[in-house]
Amino acid sequence: MKNLTDPFGRRVTYLRLSLTDRCDLRCFYCMAEKMQFLPRKDLLTLEELGQVADAFIARGVRKIRLTGGEPLVRKDFMNVINHLSAHLDAGRLDEIALTTNATQLARFAGPLKDAGVARVNVSLDSLDPHAFNRITRGGNITQVLDGIDAALDVGLKLKINTVALKNDNADDIPEMIEWAHGKGMDLSLIEVMPLGETGEDRFDQYIPLTEIRDKLEQKWALTDTPETTGGPSRYVDIKETGRRLGFISPLSHNFCASCNRVRVTCTGQLFMCLGQDDNADLRAALRGPDGVAALDPILDEAIGRKPEKHEFEIDRRRSAPAVARHMSVTGG
Repeated sequence: MKNLTDPFGRRVTYLRLSLTDRCDLRCFYCMAEKMQFLPRKDLLTLEELGQVADAFIARGVRKIRLTGGEPLVRKDFMNVINHLSAHLDAGRLDEIALTTNATQLARFAGPLKDAGVARVNVSLDSLDPHAFNRITRGGNITQVLDGIDAALDVGLKLKINTVALKNDNADDIPEMIEWAHGKGMDLSLIEVMPLGETGEDRFDQYIPLTEIRDKLEQKWALTDTPETTGGPSRYVDIKETGRRLGFISPLSHNFCASCNRVRVTCTGQLFMCLGQDDNADLRAALRGPDGVAALDPILDEAIGRKPEKHEFEIDRRRSAPAVARHMSVTGG
């Protein structure tokens, strides 16, 4: 089968597959405080998640990242990981990765490592217990730190993702970097993205990463590096810590030119772009009369509509988010 290639010549080699919209935290930039989660019947079954992954792998996807919500709260999620692990063993897949809030990581670190998960990104926005509790609307930082330590102990490769929030953690970012680098983990800073109504004013939360970088350069020597992981991060080396710092700036620095990825939600909606609403319904195809056979033509048609770039913006004159769906629904 031919590889999936969009109208701009970009090959799709990376699938972000959401296992659930549910999460045991309520980060205020990600979801509403009283979030109404989807009925379970609307979610792809574990078997259907495997079938979707199979279809993409057959068309040239080499990396799959499992996301949520919080993927580790999906019952029997290891069935999906073990299914992907067989592709890994057969050479059809290069990498299985995972994004998590780490609340359940202490429990699952060993099985994830044994199944061949290569990389785990941990979403963590503050080391201060009170700030963490406020940002997550009730989370316990100790549970997260225990999960991180357990993952490091079994040899998982971890990276920390930190959303920069002007009024909540901007002053604490140097401490976050020192902590992560001291434990042998890279860290990426992320600009807050305008997705979904969360009950928060995003302009008040938004701080451009260029401003944070300027402050960091007063403390450390930052050197731009051409190194890339095929994603949106632009990396610098910090001389004093000996590790990398990533900047993911969808608002102040468009990262679309090299986009190699698509997202499938836990309900089977294929989003060709994080910053646009156009999608294709893979669940309806799977549950229709042709079943799995219906996926290939839908993938071709959908990737043919992949846009050149996103349309994110944050503006005081525009109170509504650029995209109405929550990040937890899209797959973080």
